[in-house]
Amino acid sequence: MKGLVVPVPIPNAEHWSAAELLEWTAAHHAPNVAIASSFGAEDVVLIDLASRAGAEIRIFTLDTRVLFPETYALIDRIETRYGVTVERSYPPADAADGLWLTDPDRCCNLRKVVPLQRKLAMLDAWVTGVRRDQAPTRANTRKLEWDPKFGLVKVNPLADWTSPMVWRYIYDYDVPYNPLHDRNYPSIGCTHCTRAVAPGEDPRAGRWSGTEKTECGLHV
Repeated sequence: MKGLVVPVPIPNAEHWSAAELLEWTAAHHAPNVAIASSFGAEDVVLIDLASRAGAEIRIFTLDTRVLFPETYALIDRIETRYGVTVERSYPPADAADGLWLTDPDRCCNLRKVVPLQRKLAMLDAWVTGVRRDQAPTRANTRKLEWDPKFGLVKVNPLADWTSPMVWRYIYDYDVPYNPLHDRNYPSIGCTHCTRAVAPGEDPRAGRWSGTEKTECGLHV
């Protein structure tokens, strides 16, 4: 049964570049590997890196049905730019509107975690844009690791990148990105739980503002 046994070996990839890791991932796990993309800055970099490396890795997104219009427009641009079809995973019917006000953890579980579980059950590996410096909860992220929560290989090619490195890559290679980033949205989720951040605030302060919630449950 998937998830009970860790595949062996998982090499130590800490000295690999992001492109090298994407190439290895495609060679060992395609076609059962996909980039999980919310179409933030890190995610569009991953898509461009995979394209330039010739790594045939699928792309999927968790369409919560309440993403920003700018996010939906960016998905269309990415599909056109790279000649790909983004696979979309949707929440179950009982992800009722307004739940984010009364029970944000359950809202994230229904709109994100449940669809992700369904998607990952069909894969051997997934690729994320998680970086160690994004939040204390992500500080120990390894570039290549076993994901015990979902029972498959987890690949984090940008784990050791910084935000300036991400943006330098975007500008150098003219990668399409979400224009909300230019309006002080460093981290972009759903419309109802994401706001712009003020100068000096933590980059993730705009997510679930006014609550103690810091993660949606996908990576912790």
